[in-house]
Amino acid sequence: MSTGPYGITCPIIKACELLEPRWTIPILTEIWSGSSRFGDIRRGVGNISSALLSKRLKELQDKGLVDRVVDRATGNVSYVRTETALALEPALNELAVWAQRHIDAEIASSNTDLPALMWKLRREILVQELPQRRVVIRFHFRNLETDLDTYWLVARPGKEAELCTAVPGFDVDMYVETTPASMSRILMARSSVAREVEREHMFLSGDAQIAKTMDRWLPRGNYADVDGTAMA
Repeated sequence: MSTGPYGITCPIIKACELLEPRWTIPILTEIWSGSSRFGDIRRGVGNISSALLSKRLKELQDKGLVDRVVDRATGNVSYVRTETALALEPALNELAVWAQRHIDAEIASSNTDLPALMWKLRREILVQELPQRRVVIRFHFRNLETDLDTYWLVARPGKEAELCTAVPGFDVDMYVETTPASMSRILMARSSVAREVEREHMFLSGDAQIAKTMDRWLPRGNYADVDGTAMA
């Protein structure tokens, strides 16, 4: 038998076959990030239909990577990782580190799913770094082939931020004009607010203090501190 790493019996190939169907790894990583309810998983993954997500979750159960847990008192359903999935996470983590270092920043930020990106921002924004009052930030994304190009983020001290796709009825504190790719580069720690403004991919107006501290209240990616990250 060959002692080389590749061939018909290579375990890498078998692992890829197990994880190959589209959306499998994004679903696993979204559950890894803390989502357990069907709706939250769908929002975090992005452009996936309910029917396909149901199918993929069933496949993950059959493969022993996800357990479906029903709360008998409420009927609520949660999806949680199995020990097999937990054992996979170091490999996925190393894959993410490799991607940060070796995939070009412009390629990494292309084809960004905007609703999923904004859901991540809403979930992970550092509210404590904003002024301790109600803050409303309007994000408008340019050159999109969709009417869903504007979001309002409403943050209050001690509460989860809210994300609106219709005018929330409050005065806006700051306006952000940008592109999905630009925002993605910042959240992936491939760029900074100052750099995107300098490149004219982002324009800020309104409350100067909120704009000045934007790099502090925007969520930092899980791999923001990877040495050798390929920057924009």
